[in-house]
Amino acid sequence: MTLLAGTSNGVFAIDASGNSTCVLPDRSVRDLEDVRGRVLAGADTGMFGSDDGGRTWAPSGLEGRTIWDILPGSNGGASVYAGTQPAGLFKSGDGGRTWEEFETFTRIPEAERWCVPVKPRQPGRARALVVDRADSKRIWVGIEVGGIVSTDNGGATWRLDLPGNNPDIHMMAAHPGKPDVLFATTGYGRLDGVAEMIEGNAGVFRSDDHGATWRYVWRGVTPRYARPMCIDPRAPHALTVASAPTAFSSYKDEGGANAMLYRTEDGGETWRSLCDAAHSPSAANFHGLIPDPVAPGGVLVGTDTGEIWRVGNTGDWTRLAAGLPSVLSILSLS
Repeated sequence: MTLLAGTSNGVFAIDASGNSTCVLPDRSVRDLEDVRGRVLAGADTGMFGSDDGGRTWAPSGLEGRTIWDILPGSNGGASVYAGTQPAGLFKSGDGGRTWEEFETFTRIPEAERWCVPVKPRQPGRARALVVDRADSKRIWVGIEVGGIVSTDNGGATWRLDLPGNNPDIHMMAAHPGKPDVLFATTGYGRLDGVAEMIEGNAGVFRSDDHGATWRYVWRGVTPRYARPMCIDPRAPHALTVASAPTAFSSYKDEGGANAMLYRTEDGGETWRSLCDAAHSPSAANFHGLIPDPVAPGGVLVGTDTGEIWRVGNTGDWTRLAAGLPSVLSILSLS
């Protein structure tokens, strides 16, 4: 198994022995996806594409945009979607070589307020994408910070929802076996600043009706600030979420990041830790997170200390790579 790691300083190829080679330097790469054998890297300077398994790269559109999420279409074709900062939604029908913007997306009235409320304020991010597997006209976009914007008519009209009145959306996922079930991770960001760290302000929300309503399923879990999330395409479709005390938790903090990795097999009704003794809590924060392509129920997770770990369903940890910049995204290539 060959891995590609998108990091705070480029894309690295990692072989089975853990040796790494930088193949796309000097960029923060927040997402990596394989679209029918063509690899796409979403960077802070636009999209990059590789037609040879990540060995060489070339610009592939969306210059001037920071790419936060790349979502291949569900029909196995060459369609792919991208969410950007400033908040925008784009679609390609040719594997990411050319792009068309959903212009109606940025014209909804609420879009003027989307932002990341740091100093100085940053434009909002279209950070999370879900497209209905049975109906590509049904799309959900998670905005940091703005809420969940959705359409059921291919972008002709849009609606805005705030799970638990929380506009700080990080990641979204659709249940592979129940298309009406969606999950979203959230934080403390608000359009006018940062919320108090109280129950219900951050964590995981679940919708059972295609996003029409949401309920909080993170009760009793700490730390609450939830960001990376993935769901296993294989039954029982385990959902894994990484959390930390704040948006800025880091291994550089006194005492470390105090991050945790949690797992649910029942859609969020119950949660259990996937952390071993050395990561309970983890001094390193977790960023890149994907289902393990080899072991059902397992995940691959990247850290801000430049490591990639294989974590089994029973909580056993094996380090696959080290010595990288902060790992923001992971892609497995067979």
